[in-house]
Amino acid sequence: MAAVTLGVAAWGLVTGVAMVKAGLGVPLSLFMSLTIYAGSAQLAALPLMVVGAPVWVIWATAVCVNLRFIIFSAQMRPFFMHLPLRWRLLAGYLTADLTYVLFMKRHPVPGDREAQGAYFWGNASMNWLSWQVPSVVGILLANVIPTQWGLGFAGVLALLGLGYSLMSDRATAVSAAVAGTAAVAAFALPLRLHIVVAIAAGVCVGLLMDRTATAGEAAR
Repeated sequence: MAAVTLGVAAWGLVTGVAMVKAGLGVPLSLFMSLTIYAGSAQLAALPLMVVGAPVWVIWATAVCVNLRFIIFSAQMRPFFMHLPLRWRLLAGYLTADLTYVLFMKRHPVPGDREAQGAYFWGNASMNWLSWQVPSVVGILLANVIPTQWGLGFAGVLALLGLGYSLMSDRATAVSAAVAGTAAVAAFALPLRLHIVVAIAAGVCVGLLMDRTATAGEAAR
């Protein structure tokens, strides 16, 4: 998780500062950070809350931004379907973008439940701490952290570096390129649906390339 922590922490700090500067106040910002635990949904909902948008619009926006987790959970279901409901709910709460990416890279198919469970819970716990601690710091120190620090840009650079390091084969690189292209092409969609389009396109291309490669090996 060492390579992930910098980018996650930077975005957590930015989100914490943004919530307070948007006018939520410290108590509500802490509540939002700990219960929602979804930075993109928080940042998408904040401007709507500031302008007094209807509650259903705020909820719809957050749901649309987080639709990608349906894709994540569908792929991770075989690894956790044996667990009791309470543990599956906790796994759902702790699952984040990088948690999903790193887990699926390390364990592409279900296997040793003990080893895979240990990896997931350790990974997810560290990711949660990497987000929540800087977010709480940002909330508590929002009034003394200048916006000129450019923390958002620093977070983007860190996450780009991480993404590049994860492109270990041709299928991953092609999937990333397709996802990036789809995100740009669909950017005009409302409610940040371009994020969902990008993830769906990248996952579909990756699965197609994997199946094609598997079929080719079987044919030999």
